[in-house]
Amino acid sequence: MIHDLSLASYRGAVLGASAPPTPGMLHLGIGNFHRAHAAVYTAKAMAAAGGDWGIVAVANRSRRVVDALAAQHHRYSILELSSAGERVDVVDVHRETMVAAEQTAELMARIADPAIRIVTMTISENGYCRNAVTGALDVDGPAISADLATPAAPRTSIGQLAGALIRRYQASAEPITILSCDNLVSAGHTAQAMVGQYLQATVTPAGFHDWFGASVTFPNAMVDRIVPGTTDVTRARAAELLGLTDAVPVPAERFSMWVIEDRFAAGRPAWEQAGAIFSDEVEAYELVKLRLLNGSHSLIAYLGGLSGTETIPASFGQDFVRACVTELLNNEYLPSIELPSGFDPQAYIAELFDRWSNHALGDATARVGSDGSLKLLQRVPDPALRMLNLGEVPQQLALMVAGWIACVAPPAGFAPGPVADAMVEPARDKLVETTVGAGSVQSHVEAIVRGGFFPDALADSDVFVERVAELVQIIVSHGVRAAAQAALDA
Repeated sequence: MIHDLSLASYRGAVLGASAPPTPGMLHLGIGNFHRAHAAVYTAKAMAAAGGDWGIVAVANRSRRVVDALAAQHHRYSILELSSAGERVDVVDVHRETMVAAEQTAELMARIADPAIRIVTMTISENGYCRNAVTGALDVDGPAISADLATPAAPRTSIGQLAGALIRRYQASAEPITILSCDNLVSAGHTAQAMVGQYLQATVTPAGFHDWFGASVTFPNAMVDRIVPGTTDVTRARAAELLGLTDAVPVPAERFSMWVIEDRFAAGRPAWEQAGAIFSDEVEAYELVKLRLLNGSHSLIAYLGGLSGTETIPASFGQDFVRACVTELLNNEYLPSIELPSGFDPQAYIAELFDRWSNHALGDATARVGSDGSLKLLQRVPDPALRMLNLGEVPQQLALMVAGWIACVAPPAGFAPGPVADAMVEPARDKLVETTVGAGSVQSHVEAIVRGGFFPDALADSDVFVERVAELVQIIVSHGVRAAAQAALDA
């Protein structure tokens, strides 16, 4: 029976341990992934080894999750879904909430507070404000240029971090760690580069850059857990299992992995006692995850979207999708990675197949296929160029790009269907603008691949561009199954 109670009245046991009242961490990007991943590891670490590691949770603009958490005394539930069954746990690790867009000065003051020793973040690929072609901070783009013009009221996470670090140096010069939990190659190095380039472009006090180099660390980390969006079904099932109402439960798979470089300037939770792996080979683990899991995930999503399949397990369950993913993994991705010591790639792939087949989780195809213009930069160019330099055409990587184009920027007259239409694409307007006047599928594809969405080295490959165009033409004329077969047969 569901009672008329919320998690504000919850008096039961919590996952790991409840956080102490004084936070020692701050997190930028209070979405589902953080709440099912770093927050869970932190709660378990405090249960094992103690520590004042409560979290200040910061949303970028939306108040929905922030207000819901505040109303529930910052408690929420994790609904773990797998083929073995389901379970629900309550997490009580956040101690404050705020919205960066509304409380920018307060946010920067909080990061400047020496009590905060770690800032973690899940701000998505888009949040790093990188130029897609150069990989450097997009200082001429509207977001960063606006922040540099008004440094006291930055709107980007990069600008807010930079401004807060200047204030911290002026107030106490206490060390601090910035830990990216985003799906990026060398996420720590990327975060350090973007914040550092911003600081080089703005006014800083004397001695600041020496302090920044010596006292602010940016460890690399690899994060891995499939966490879909919350639905009414999630809320109803969590309420049924809890016997009370949670406005913001988080569905998640049972699998969870976190590999971290142990470079913390001011201490850290005992995350290793919660199952995290501390390693000097984080970048190798990152490439394993970003290519084998994330890259294949994108291919599943685009092939599934074009075949009208609403969930990842239903998409992956199609024979042609499974065949393409198997080819991508073994012949295009694995040869491009220097594997971590002792890593068993076939065991990992077998586990991936099981995770992608999790019908209980039912991850939405449209969710996984969203933000492709940002995600594919991490998943296509380097392994594609490796093969092209060897005189080979990366058929499945070309199919992935063709699928993305057909889903979110289809040639005139082609309708990809409702699943593809539901994919969120931040560059959709730019894609439309780029392809205005394209008179053929070939010119449409050339305009996109050579329109600043991919690095010049890949865009300059006539072989690659032509193969993508051929596959888009097959999708338009004969359907996605025929295109997949053409890529497999080549």
